[in-house]
Amino acid sequence: MKVIHLISGGDVGGAKTHVLSLLQGLNQSENVHLVCFTEGAFADEARQLGIPTTVLPGKNLFSVRKRLISMILHGGYEIIHCHGARANLMGALLKKKLSLPVVTTVHSDYRLDYLGRPVSRLTYGNINKIALNKLDYWIGVSDAMKKLLISRGFDPQRVFSIYNGVDFSERTVKLSREDFLRSLNIPFDDDTTVFGIAARISPIKDMTTLITAFSAAMKTTPNIRLVIAGDGEQAAEMKLLAQRLCPEGTVFFAGWLDDTDSFYNALDVNMLTSLSEGFPYVLPEGARWHCATISSNVGGIPLLIDDGVNGLLFNPQDTQTLSAHISRMATDKDTRREMADQLYEKAYLLCSVTATVSKQKEIYQTVIRRSARFEHTRDGVIICGAYGKGNGGDDFILEEIISQMKQIDPDIPLYVLSRKPKQTMISTGINSIHTFRYLKMRRVMKRTKLYISGGGTLMQDVTSTRSLLYYLSNLKMAKKCGNQTILYGCGIGPISRPKNRTRAANILNKYADCITLRDDYSQLTLSELGVIKPEVHLTADPALLCDVPLDAHIKSYLLSQGIKDGEKYILFALRPWKDFEKKVSAFAAAAEYAYRTLGLIPVLYGMEPGRDMSALELVENQISCPHLMLPAPSESRLIVGLIKRMSIVVSMRLHALIFAAGQGVPLVGVVYDPKVSGFLDYIGQDQYLSLNDINIGNLNDMIDGALSAAVAEPDAVRKLRELADINRQAAERLLEK
Repeated sequence: MKVIHLISGGDVGGAKTHVLSLLQGLNQSENVHLVCFTEGAFADEARQLGIPTTVLPGKNLFSVRKRLISMILHGGYEIIHCHGARANLMGALLKKKLSLPVVTTVHSDYRLDYLGRPVSRLTYGNINKIALNKLDYWIGVSDAMKKLLISRGFDPQRVFSIYNGVDFSERTVKLSREDFLRSLNIPFDDDTTVFGIAARISPIKDMTTLITAFSAAMKTTPNIRLVIAGDGEQAAEMKLLAQRLCPEGTVFFAGWLDDTDSFYNALDVNMLTSLSEGFPYVLPEGARWHCATISSNVGGIPLLIDDGVNGLLFNPQDTQTLSAHISRMATDKDTRREMADQLYEKAYLLCSVTATVSKQKEIYQTVIRRSARFEHTRDGVIICGAYGKGNGGDDFILEEIISQMKQIDPDIPLYVLSRKPKQTMISTGINSIHTFRYLKMRRVMKRTKLYISGGGTLMQDVTSTRSLLYYLSNLKMAKKCGNQTILYGCGIGPISRPKNRTRAANILNKYADCITLRDDYSQLTLSELGVIKPEVHLTADPALLCDVPLDAHIKSYLLSQGIKDGEKYILFALRPWKDFEKKVSAFAAAAEYAYRTLGLIPVLYGMEPGRDMSALELVENQISCPHLMLPAPSESRLIVGLIKRMSIVVSMRLHALIFAAGQGVPLVGVVYDPKVSGFLDYIGQDQYLSLNDINIGNLNDMIDGALSAAVAEPDAVRKLRELADINRQAAERLLEK
């Protein structure tokens, strides 16, 4: 690949380190060239690293553009890659003249880049915002930055993420810990805990919170020291604050340091208190030296720091929590060292230069493929379902469908109908249209190839006739707009009203090309309706394909929710339904029984919090034993991780049963709808009973039976997943048509 990189040439800090380390790595295998717009230290250092570098000075943008166009055409470059505001402006100007993809890396929140400088923000800041929107592809320096860009209207399928790379291979220090601390006249002994931060002393880094929290922590842990490496517009103000709040000889301002390796080697705990970040270098730099870490919970930081597992996080400006974290790190050496070691392992996998360079190559290859994709033919998939309504199970199935479509074609344009399209775009990284924006929906359908109706039981009239008519009408519209159509790993029924049965049969026979079903009950319902024309396959729910490891991210979530190592839990996933109030005492008694007899802590779990929490509160009011009340998290893999951690699941919610079955967790089904018993019968699970039949005795017996029965064998789970993959195969055949 031949890529030309543009940058102003006056950059410092994380952006400078990212670009130089990235280009040095890319230069080993790819043809890269760096263009700076000013001569200086940046260009000099690039040349020293062996990076081909050209400086094109001059204030006349169009003269510089003309020279760049000549260089790009003569060099045969395939991609233009911009870094920073000036480069983004030049990239936008080049895009008008060249038919090449223009990519930019967004190193920080561009709306905050000129914080405290109103004139620069008004001029350079606004010019940069306009230029950014003119480019083709955007790379955020963390998943959080990627989500921020999507939330601001950038095309989610043209936004990527990457992490700043640190060279983990070199570890050399000029000064030992003792010599470094003595060089700054810092008093210390063997029991002193040294905290440090390397950052510009500016409002965005919020040193006020750091110094205030440090002074509070000193009241209980006096043998601590704070080293601030950096300078900036707030330096004098922060020095005065430290003198006022902290004892003399406890806070030290080191200024900018060239020897950062000796700095990190001298620290016990690396700190960051920023109000906003992309993905800061200082955290993997500290991790490289096995520093424990305390950081504000902003930007891409939570993707590296799993709170309570490999570091500690606090909300910005939360002085009280930060102070407690400082005291904990100072007094608990074993935890501090364990967290530091775990952070090193994760940072090495996520943030090494090798990983960053590999990810950047992958992004370039994707850009080249997508730029070559012919835009004037039918292309893409539109997905319809009950998405964006706060049901974690539905949203998880959406993610599985997206994953399966990307297995077929990683670059295929994807669109999903959602009640909350912005939220769906951020969580899935694909385009989304509001459920009821019919004109936009129709425009998209006229250029897509495949329409998927999937994610649960959409074809039913139990909730309402309107819901059934909505999904049937969308199917009809998609087919008339020229799409192949598939009902994907779905449930069918019950459809009870005679008119609805006739409508459903007519539309499915006329407009559905293929139907894949997740259970026998749905197949029987289709047969009774007289649906015979579409191709029909009995498969399994797409959610069964998921296998989530209990990694540090999930462990951090579980810990934050009170799920402790060494304890055993029983999960109750309940929902409001007719006569549910009459069964509350049975559920409460089962929770008490599980705790007092079986040693299982009850977890009352709201799969769809907006609806389920009211039912769970009724049960909670009758429970006296220790228990947890948890709403479903927004991140789908955390839902599966939580269920995988349970010893047994008792559920009315079908998705909770599906996830439990897929993870091999013992389960008890509470049937309020035939779809629940239909699924359990299909997978060979007989531990279920009707909501109407539940009483204190039989629910306890069911729990005992599920625990004593053999957990689903790996072969059984594997077979279910093989069946679930038939959904993808059917969609692939339709796309090929």
